Amino acid sequence: MNKAVIAPPETNSLRSAGSTDVSNSRKRMLRALRCEPVDCPPVWLMRQAGRALPEYRKLKEKYTFLQLAQTPDLAAEVTLQPIRRFGFDAAIIFSDILVVPEAMGIGYRFRETGGVEMDFKIQTTADIEKLTVDSVVEKLTYVTDAIRLVKKELNDKTALLGFAGSPWTLANFMLDGGSAKEHVGGLQLFRENRGAFEMLCYKLTEAVILFLRAQIRAGVDAVQIFDSLGSLIPDRDFRAASGVWMREVVAGLGDQVPVIVFSKGARDWLSLLKTGAQVLGIDHGVSLSEVRRKIGANVGIQGNLDPESMLNDTPEQVRARVLGLLEEMRGRDGYIFNLGHGLPPNARLENVQTIIETLREEA
Repeated sequence: MNKAVIAPPETNSLRSAGSTDVSNSRKRMLRALRCEPVDCPPVWLMRQAGRALPEYRKLKEKYTFLQLAQTPDLAAEVTLQPIRRFGFDAAIIFSDILVVPEAMGIGYRFRETGGVEMDFKIQTTADIEKLTVDSVVEKLTYVTDAIRLVKKELNDKTALLGFAGSPWTLANFMLDGGSAKEHVGGLQLFRENRGAFEMLCYKLTEAVILFLRAQIRAGVDAVQIFDSLGSLIPDRDFRAASGVWMREVVAGLGDQVPVIVFSKGARDWLSLLKTGAQVLGIDHGVSLSEVRRKIGANVGIQGNLDPESMLNDTPEQVRARVLGLLEEMRGRDGYIFNLGHGLPPNARLENVQTIIETLREEA
């Protein structure tokens, strides 16, 4: 586990201490991932590709989400749309966390009323035993094919991120049969049949490792693990229910590329250090000043503007919020700007543009 260190001395600049110019966005992102000095913090936004963009909504008039995600040319186009519009420092491949359960034998679809429905929910140990990881990579070649297309288009000028859901999060969708107002299946199995829970998470961990390794071979520069349902777990159980499985994923990837771990709404964010990830994604509502005081300088920090500001604030208010976060992270290498979680569907695009302009003008 990384020990807390004394914060680096403050500087009179919003740039990292000893900052260095970089020649393009990809190099800026890679240096920040390694906690090296940069000219200004790199920026990308969770859910930047998709629902908030008019060019994406135009595609959705012709194609379903699954068609977009499972057709490499279309997935590549959606991935590139926010890069063309905003010039983010990193693209993230357009896909879905539920491609892993589908490749293991449980398909999914989107309900007309909203949310996701799995083909069936896991109800017995026999259901878990039937899941297979044998063909995960082969069944998900549409994702790796899209990565190769995007990589070629980016031409080493913009970083490319891959991702997967955490075993805990995927297990909940599989146990509850899809989206749920309140996910309860994961904790219920964890408490009532630990052996079955661990069997499921072991298989999911293996599948996630195989999938992320395939994404790395296809050319991504870093990967993020989305522990989207981390807030469901009481602090005392977080390590056993989710943290240990994410740690196994990070270990299974070795040092091939940096790994970002993001646990939405997790109260005990310090426990994420034990996963061994190179970067911690911090949800909004957590003080970045506190984070930087408590984690070592060799661990990157990503976050954490409140996504609601993309809906309700004026560009001037967004600018002030961005400057506030920059001030909190003054002199700290390894800072990557992002939202606390995903970009809302009705985000004001002028607010997104304000983020980019503020970072690059004021840092």
